[in-house]
Amino acid sequence: MTISTPIRLVVGSMWNKIILHISQWKRYQKALALCFLVALFFFWVVPLSDPVFEDHYATTLETRDGQLLAAIIADDGQWRFPQRDTVPDRFAQCIRLFEDEYFDYHPGINPVSIFHALLSNIRAGSIRRGGSTLSMQVIRMSRHNPARTFGEKILESFMALKLELLYSKEQILVMYSAHAPFGGNVVGLDAAAWRYYGRSADQLSWGEAAALAVLPNSPALIFPGRNDELLENKRAFLLAKLLDRGIIDSLTYRLSLVEELPGRPKPLPQLAPHLLTRAIKDGKLGQRTVVTLDTRLQRYVYQKTHEHMEALVENHIHNAAVLVVEIATGEAKAYLGNTDAGHLHGEHVDVITAQRSTGSLLKPFLYAAAIDDGQIAPRQLTKDYPLIHKGFSPKNFDKKYRGAVSADEALRRSLNLPFVNLLIDYGYERFHHKLQELGMSSLRFGPDHYGLSIILGGSESSLWELTNMYTNMYRVYDGGKTRPVTRTYDSRDYGLLSYDTEVDQNRYMDVRTSPLSVGGIWSALTAMTDLNRPEDFENWERLNGSSDVAWKTGTSYGFRDAWSIGINGQYVVGVWVGNADGEGRSGLVGVRAAAPLMFDVFEALDGTLDLSAPTHETIAAEICILSGHRAGDYCESTRAESVPLSVGQSEICPYHEQLHLDSTERYQVNSACYSVQNMVQSNWFILPPVQAWYYRRYHSDYRAVPEFMPACQETDDRKHMSFIYPKDQSKIYIPNEIDGKKGQAIFEIAHQDIHQQVYWHMDGDYLGQTTVPHQMGIVAEAGDHTLYVLDEEGQSLALKFEVIN
Repeated sequence: MTISTPIRLVVGSMWNKIILHISQWKRYQKALALCFLVALFFFWVVPLSDPVFEDHYATTLETRDGQLLAAIIADDGQWRFPQRDTVPDRFAQCIRLFEDEYFDYHPGINPVSIFHALLSNIRAGSIRRGGSTLSMQVIRMSRHNPARTFGEKILESFMALKLELLYSKEQILVMYSAHAPFGGNVVGLDAAAWRYYGRSADQLSWGEAAALAVLPNSPALIFPGRNDELLENKRAFLLAKLLDRGIIDSLTYRLSLVEELPGRPKPLPQLAPHLLTRAIKDGKLGQRTVVTLDTRLQRYVYQKTHEHMEALVENHIHNAAVLVVEIATGEAKAYLGNTDAGHLHGEHVDVITAQRSTGSLLKPFLYAAAIDDGQIAPRQLTKDYPLIHKGFSPKNFDKKYRGAVSADEALRRSLNLPFVNLLIDYGYERFHHKLQELGMSSLRFGPDHYGLSIILGGSESSLWELTNMYTNMYRVYDGGKTRPVTRTYDSRDYGLLSYDTEVDQNRYMDVRTSPLSVGGIWSALTAMTDLNRPEDFENWERLNGSSDVAWKTGTSYGFRDAWSIGINGQYVVGVWVGNADGEGRSGLVGVRAAAPLMFDVFEALDGTLDLSAPTHETIAAEICILSGHRAGDYCESTRAESVPLSVGQSEICPYHEQLHLDSTERYQVNSACYSVQNMVQSNWFILPPVQAWYYRRYHSDYRAVPEFMPACQETDDRKHMSFIYPKDQSKIYIPNEIDGKKGQAIFEIAHQDIHQQVYWHMDGDYLGQTTVPHQMGIVAEAGDHTLYVLDEEGQSLALKFEVIN
């Protein structure tokens, strides 16, 4: 006897009892049981795919309130929007009442409807009515509407029963609404609402919902001008049923009867096509993507941008991009990736994410970093004179040199030389690392690749990334101006969001671990609020509204990119203008091409920019008015200012000295040649010689340092510099080159100190600087000219010559 023998005995005994019990059933009970078993068998073998529909869907971009921003048709050429979770109540009531009054009560098939349909078809001698429930219609649509036969109807019935067991009534109604035909290539309620009424299904009136509810029954009726009367009658029939059931009142009924019928399909909104393309690249093809954009603001930005570009197109400037970010959440509220410039001008390029030269947009970060480092005070004088550093010879935008200019003014005017000098002192390696900490991930190469040019647009970034950096910069300031905060800084915190995701509203960034201090950022933002900031244009007209905005412009080398990014306390607006193919155009500068559009956008935005001093991050200090340094003993004009904590460790004013003068105050003297009792002590503002020479051209009140009294200095009649060629009052001839271009005359001087640099000027314009040998190629028009040279110690020579071409 095997182990399985007892089991077989037990099973056999149970089976015999079941057979005996069934044999005692009455005949009708056996019939019912047989029917149940047959139905159960068919139910088990009936196929029902999961998901029920395996169709292609259009890709849509919507706001949180259901407004359509852009869409791309499905791969099969149908406007079939992705299925939503619910059906609008008006359409749901209409479709139940018109197609399946007992939808909420039957199990998927309605025997009464099937009987009436069968009777009607027998009388007609053909299939006129189907008797299908909404559940059966869902099954039919999922199987792509096969031929109508009795066998097909039976199969649909079993599949509908199975559908009802697996899905709720609401889910079935959602499937129907998403896949019902609405004429032509319009499939589903959402697509129909936008194509025929230009609004979301949630916003349909009772008349509109009723008109769409009768269309799946006869979708061919939708063609404009065809069977309008029949469509109107069907809608009126449904509206009458709604009135009779008390779902609508008589006034709504009368108004709905006169509403316009759906006609020719309307074009779908295409307000954010580049963001839609970006969503597809992010794996959202065929999905409904909800984004954080504001439809009203997106339309406004679209309109203003295209108005702004009308004048620029005449200068062959074709493309622009605008990004608006809400500071509190980091959400993008407007995203205009490009203008409708046409295929030839790259209208499909998403310039918001494109890598472009940064121009001057990184200067505020260096300014704040240098303050944090104790390298400068906010208003401290910086160097602004000709520079050649390891072969790098930057120039200011206007080709002018001011000798010395305050750091905040250099930022406002976006002067290049002061910031290159600042970067030399700070270290471009350190600044490169600082930018990476701030979230600038576009720095693909090491510091040496960019060198000093990184501050003048030598690196690339995107409007997306730069706007994020400015947003985070302000958020650090705003989070720490009145209170210390507790969480660590992460450049990814509040990273720009376009897709609708949850945001931790309680995240703050710790001022102790932020790459930039609250005080340094406050100083930068304060400097950026000055209206008189022309990007080095002399004829500057103030822009409306700019008093409420901290902003910065940028222009790339070759006039290829014009930037403007501004902050109003609640929003950050970033603007780029240029050509997508990188073509440069004269006049393509940030302050003229991008800033006006930025302020147009700000006119539609709320916000109050309060740049009060951050009490936890500042100290009161006595500041020298002329130099901007912490005041020293010899600074005569000072004022008390709130400055960042780091300024307390910065350099005392090095430019004010106490001089000993004779009684007439015309000469400097010393105790070796002049009576101490008769000396007059005077505090004097003294810049280094080269800086002083340029500074004096813009500050007529700058006082030159008095010479020493002849008796108080050693006689030195030696000339440290002399002209080799030409000589004073020479007449020279400059022949043209072989190719017809203007030739050069090679001028040369001799200098006793081989370590000195010499700065060359002609007719007041800077030409360049030289080291040994001191030779300068000069191009000059016919006529009289003045040549002026200056060394680092302030010694100078001048001569006049005439070109006689």
